[in-house]
This record gives sequence, structure tokens and C-alpha cells, in this order.
Amino acid sequence: MTGFVLAAIAPITTPSVDWLGVAPVIALGGAGVAIVLARALLRRSAVTTPVCVALGILGVVLAAIFEYRLWHLVRADGAITTMAGMVRVDPFGVFLSVVVLIGTIYALFISVAYLKRESLDAPEYLALVMLSAAGMVAIITANDLIAIFVALEVLSIPLYVLAAFDRRRMASQEAGLKYFVLGAFSSAVFLYGVALTYGATGSTSLTAIGDFLANNTLYEQGTLLAGGALLLAGLGFKVAAVPFHFWTPDVYEGAPTPVTAFMAAATKTAAFAVLIRVFSIAFPLYRTDWKPALWVLAVLTLVVGSVAALVQTDVKRILAYSAIAHSGYILIGFQTGTIAGRQAALLYLLIYTFMAIGTFAVIMLASMTGDDRHSLDDYRGFALQRPVLGGILIFFLLAQAGIPLTGGFIAKLEVFSAAAQSHDYSLLVIGVLAAVVAMFFYLRIALALASPATGGEYFSDRRVDRWSGVVVATAALAVLATGVTPGPFIDWARQAVYFV
Repeated sequence: MTGFVLAAIAPITTPSVDWLGVAPVIALGGAGVAIVLARALLRRSAVTTPVCVALGILGVVLAAIFEYRLWHLVRADGAITTMAGMVRVDPFGVFLSVVVLIGTIYALFISVAYLKRESLDAPEYLALVMLSAAGMVAIITANDLIAIFVALEVLSIPLYVLAAFDRRRMASQEAGLKYFVLGAFSSAVFLYGVALTYGATGSTSLTAIGDFLANNTLYEQGTLLAGGALLLAGLGFKVAAVPFHFWTPDVYEGAPTPVTAFMAAATKTAAFAVLIRVFSIAFPLYRTDWKPALWVLAVLTLVVGSVAALVQTDVKRILAYSAIAHSGYILIGFQTGTIAGRQAALLYLLIYTFMAIGTFAVIMLASMTGDDRHSLDDYRGFALQRPVLGGILIFFLLAQAGIPLTGGFIAKLEVFSAAAQSHDYSLLVIGVLAAVVAMFFYLRIALALASPATGGEYFSDRRVDRWSGVVVATAALAVLATGVTPGPFIDWARQAVYFV
């Protein structure tokens, strides 16, 4: 009775929702739910997997259509703020959401052949991919620390399950467990950082925090700085920055290869999106405090990622440390604190998505049933027995190394240019030296691919399915296009750097 009286006195008001602003998240999450329903209704009929794949593709296509419409709206009329300011759709968010959608559709395509080869249940796998992608798009457009935390859990929990999805492989089970334990710890660190930031500013809204710090002087800044440090540590886990990188080699090696590709491309993009958004919007006046921390993280990430890869003998572990090193290059761009640096980081994420997905797609095609043989010796002779696939894999490796006329070269050039413009020559020199070191382990893999085979005869009769063929071909063309004609991609990234 008391509740009705209070409701009459103070009616409950709900925030207005701009449905177009949250439509991409709804499309992806709805596709995940639809896949679960299809699995329950169709059970194990012959059409279950095709229907689930079609639903996943439909979800990504609808989300892409909504993002296309949002891009033109926010470019013309400014950012869309909805759900009581917890969601902010701007050019920055739309750009990186599109990058996540590219990674998601590619992951779906290469997963089809993998699931069939390994005799794994496709519906549950596909539903988890879609739900994780929904969390990624949500976190990219989140404008509140609480919304970021919720979206972080939505994207992370399906990934924990996906990493351990192949229950017949101990390596997959170990990868899922390690990722879950360390991921839960990083989430707790991030949440503690949210609490301290709220205690210092009285708000969890990124915009409100930025306005509060711009209009007020904090004489005791310890709580705020501690909160910012914990936020950086929690997000550093997701971007695989050193010293928060320990999960990366084991998870990349043990997880199913399509899951590794999805994590390397889409998860990294979403994590960097929230890292850049939080510190650019909430703490722009504290650049002198967080830039040195990012400088140290960038240096450690470059050095550890490049040097540790030299002593690895497993191809997936080498690529894991390569992914860590690539995070260092993106950190260089963001660490500059300039528009040019942010533009370089966005362009790097776009190009890296094509390089990473393409590389792991070929790795998936080259591996045997069981997904366990990934040592350098297992790949010897691959380029000789399968010259087209082997040549494309070498191309992707050289692109990641930064060879001219590839997207990788343009990505690194833009990052180094941003560092030079901000007069951070020491970080520029370290980045160039790290690129030289990285060239060695990329060429090491390429040399193994082109060496005489030592027992890799199974390569000769492995057919390329149409799904994986589309991924490999389009990713290779995209990496080549961004290297030969980078202008349109650079312009797109330049238009996306503003939070307006």
C-alpha cells in the first residue's frame, strides 16, 4: 500500500531512448537470442546450423545498416546521447563499431568450416559470438563507467566460454580457465577504479567527470589518481598491454583458432575504444599524469612483445606476442594525446583487424583436425604444397612486419608520424627498433613455410571452403588496398577522431 502511495506522490520517470542509437546492439543481441531459440525449436535437424549461421549474418548486416545511418546522422547533426546520457553515439564510436562488425562477420565465416571439421555444436558457439559482439558495440558507445562495466562483462563472459569451447582439448579448457580467472580479477580492479573515481568526482558519467574536473580544483588528488590508475590497469588487461599480458599467449594458443582471431581483432578494438574514450573525455586535463604511464606501458609492451616472440616455437604463441607488440604501436598513437595520434590509433585498429583475421584464417585452414599442431615444424613446406594459401599467409606476415605497399606499413607510418609531430622522439626510436626486431620472427615463420616439408603432407588435400575463401581473399585485398591507396582510409579515420 505504501508503495502505491509513494508512486502516486512521486511518479517514476524513465529516460527517453533513441532507438536508432542502440539499434546495432539490439540487432546483434537479438540475433544471439534468435539463434538460441532456433536451436531449441529445431533441435538437431539438418537445417539447424544453416539457419543459425543465417541469423548471425543477418544480425551483423542489420547492425551495419544501422551504423551506416548513424554515421551520416552524427556527422551532420552531432553526437546522439540517449539513455540518460549513458550512451553516446559519435563518429569515433561508429567507426570502431564498424571495425568490430568486420571482425565479427569474418569470425562467423571462418567458424563455419572449423565447427564442421571439429564436429562442434554450432548454434551455441554462434550465439556466444553474437552476444559478445553486442557487448563490444555497447562498450564502444558507453558514456558512463557503470555502463562500461556492464558492457565489459557482457563481452567477456561469452569469450570465457568460447575459449574453452572445445571440451575435448585440455589446452582449450586451460585457456578458458586462465582467461576467466584473470579476466574476473581485471574486472574487479576496474570496478574498484570506478568506485574511487566516483568518490573523487561524485559521478560515473564520463562527460560529467570531465566537466567537474574542468570547473573544480581538487586539492587532494590521491583518490582520483588511484582511480585512474586502476581504470588503466583494468583496461590494460583487455588490450594485452604489458604487464597485464600474461593471459594472452596461453589463451591465443589454447582457444579455437576462430576464437583467437575474433579476440585478436574485435576484442582489441573494443578495449582500445573504451580506453581512448575514458581518458580523452573524462581526464583530458590530467594528461600530464596519465601520459607518462601510457609511455611506460607502450615501451614495455613493444619490448616484451617483440623480444618474447623471438624465442617461441609455436606459431600461435608467436602471433600472440605479435598481438601484444601491435598493442604497443597503438598505445604510441594514443599516448601522444593529439588528434593525429588518435587518428593513427583508429587507422591501426582498422588495418590490424584485416591482418589478424586473415592470418588466423589461413592458420585455421592449414591446421589438422584437433587444432593442436601449430609448431614451426608443422608448417614447414606449407607454401610449397599450397602456394596460393602459403603465399597469402606470407603476405599477411610481411604486412604485420610493416613492409611497404601493405596496410601494415601505412599503420606504422601514421603512428610514427604522430609521435614525431608530438616531439616524442625517444618513443619513436623504440617503436622503430621494435619493428626491426619483429621483422625477424615474421621472417622466421615465412622461412618455415617456404622450407622443404618434414611431415606436412596433409596440406596437399585440404580444400578451402567458400566461407574461409571469402575471408582470406577480401582481407588480403583490404590489406593491399590500404597499402597502395591509403588516402580514403586515412580520411575516414580523420573524420572519426572527434567526440562531437
